[in-house]
Amino acid sequence: MAWLLVIVAGLLEVGFAVGLKLSHGFTRLWPTVAFCAFALGSFGLLTLALKRLDVGPAYAVWTGIGAAGTALYGMIFLGDVVSTLKIISITLVIMGVIGLQLSGGIH
Repeated sequence: MAWLLVIVAGLLEVGFAVGLKLSHGFTRLWPTVAFCAFALGSFGLLTLALKRLDVGPAYAVWTGIGAAGTALYGMIFLGDVVSTLKIISITLVIMGVIGLQLSGGIH
């Protein structure tokens, strides 16, 4: 259950990163509200998960999901440049996330 919280928190991290981009420096109301909601949800779930998980693997998985997910979202929906190197790098991040998740113990 704790790892599920980290995964959902990582997905919410994608939401707050995209909301931050779309807020244009907190000058647009609804993207700013979305950023705040996603950020609170993400940090809240990560906080709950850290009661049971080692901080290193849990934090790395959370940031890895957020980084890879945000990069993919940007390429698919925001017109970010797609390149072979980006795809390979995202794949490596995902592989690292899986490895860290498998290595992280539950208390």
